[in-house]
Amino acid sequence: MKHRIAAGTLGTLAVSLLLAYAPMAQAAPDAAKAAVAPAAPATSAPQAKQQLQVLADQYYDALARFEPIGATESGDNRFDDQIGSAIVPAARAKQFALYHQYQKTLRAIARAQLSQQDQINYDILDYELATALSFERFPEHLLPLNQMDSMPVTLANYAGGEASQPLTTVKEYDAYLSRIGQLPGWIDQAIANMKVGMQKGIVLPKALTESALPQFKKLVSATPQDSVYYTPIKNLPASFSAADKARLTQTYTVIIEAKLMPALQRLATFMERDYLPAGRSSSGWSALPDGAAWYQARVASSTTTDMQPEQIHAIGLKEVARIQEQYAIVGPKMGYNGPAAGLPVWVSQQAKYRPFKTDQEVLDVYRKMNVLLDSKLPALFTLVPKAPLDLRLEPELSRDTAADHYTAPAADGSRPGVFWSVVTDPKLYGDTGMTTLFLHEGKPGHHFHLALVQEMDLPNFRRFGGNNAFTEGWALYAETLGKEMGLFDDPAQYFGHLNDEMLRAVRLVVDTGLHTKGWTREQTIKYMRNTLGYDAVARSETERYMAWPGQALGYKIGALKIVELRQRAQQALGDKFSLPKFHEVVLGDGTLPLKLLEAKVDRWIAQQK
Repeated sequence: MKHRIAAGTLGTLAVSLLLAYAPMAQAAPDAAKAAVAPAAPATSAPQAKQQLQVLADQYYDALARFEPIGATESGDNRFDDQIGSAIVPAARAKQFALYHQYQKTLRAIARAQLSQQDQINYDILDYELATALSFERFPEHLLPLNQMDSMPVTLANYAGGEASQPLTTVKEYDAYLSRIGQLPGWIDQAIANMKVGMQKGIVLPKALTESALPQFKKLVSATPQDSVYYTPIKNLPASFSAADKARLTQTYTVIIEAKLMPALQRLATFMERDYLPAGRSSSGWSALPDGAAWYQARVASSTTTDMQPEQIHAIGLKEVARIQEQYAIVGPKMGYNGPAAGLPVWVSQQAKYRPFKTDQEVLDVYRKMNVLLDSKLPALFTLVPKAPLDLRLEPELSRDTAADHYTAPAADGSRPGVFWSVVTDPKLYGDTGMTTLFLHEGKPGHHFHLALVQEMDLPNFRRFGGNNAFTEGWALYAETLGKEMGLFDDPAQYFGHLNDEMLRAVRLVVDTGLHTKGWTREQTIKYMRNTLGYDAVARSETERYMAWPGQALGYKIGALKIVELRQRAQQALGDKFSLPKFHEVVLGDGTLPLKLLEAKVDRWIAQQK
């Protein structure tokens, strides 16, 4: 999932997950003891419960106002008229002061007087506050944009009304207008921050600026009517009054022409003339001031563990070797008898695995898969979201740099969960990975997790928040269920599953290689091409890891933990083990750090015995 997790401000906390970066080693001192602590009371003491509820709401609202794009992406549309102040140094300092205050207040609450559910809320809030504070020393605001995400591109992708920000009512049109009206100020602050970064040696690698530049240039238009931000006016609902249509048309035109276009031109000019020449030739985060510690914080947060990069690198190499052993088994079933490592290249050369002529044909396959899964998933799940899943194509503007991803449904049920498929050229779109991709991005992957969270009685910071290891770990684990449902009986689809799993294993190797071992961009691309056997993602994925250090580690580390917990439960319970019940245990309390998940599964095993 390209969960649109940003990499700029305060981690850059999430674009569709808030606080995805969270170092477990520093968080929730009582959480690791939860499995052996005295049993929680059946109900919370009223005063302790009230104190926790008030603090949790204060924390989330402060975070959502600070990073309102993250709230929008997570299905909370209350702040759709704001873009936030996360890259403003003074606002950032005030936000950290709030986190210190919240942490002190939280630890004064009597945790032992809380019910088990409220203790989970307490532990995760303590965990998230520690997360935010762990990044206080790192000047992430000096890297406010990159080729993977930036405020101008995010708002441009909202312009069609099909993404996380709805555009169906006059109020919603005014909210989006408010956001694009604030964008020039954001751009000028971003430029100011990047100038400071240039002075301090905290800049993007040149390769990333080169990849981002075409996006920013494309956003500059000759007339307001040619601008992507004018799209809402081209799509004005017929139900709007004539007066509203006239007012909106005029105000959109004035703001785009007088304010937004000059600001976008300033950004494109600055990036090309000033920032690009100042870009660094190094690829990894360790080349930045305090970069080694900065990367270690990201590793800890993305995996919600205290694992070291060297350890993760070794796990990646081991997984690569394991998957190549599976290539040796599935290759002959597909008609390939060469070296196992050469299977992906051979598959990429077979025209039969590229059967599509149009985007619509790709979507049709996913729609049929959606129907098929509706008949198979009830055998594995008793906990199913109410929200529907929709399938859509990635907007053209971001198609060249985007990865397939999922966005959560709106909290009020007005918008479904969406699987966004990236089809740049249907004639080159391979079909071997479609099943495993849909299991990950659609159901039972992100949709069964994130849509369920929206429906749970949880504090807002948990409904609209999360962590990367659980979210991506669950989705990667969900891919493995294709085997149990018979979806990988077709060797080509099983190869696709292995190939995607290989990508996640390779990520462990190259992310740590880039940021701790001095690997260059070119070295990383070469390793990915040699190991994955195809060029399609080597460059874009390498640059993704350069822009979002550590983010890609959560997938495999989280999935390995869920598999480990399932095997532990099966061995301990024998005939008493129920797979649907295990899935209910994993998903039933929403997103958890891996240590809290492990403690929960261990409690369940003990109860079943």
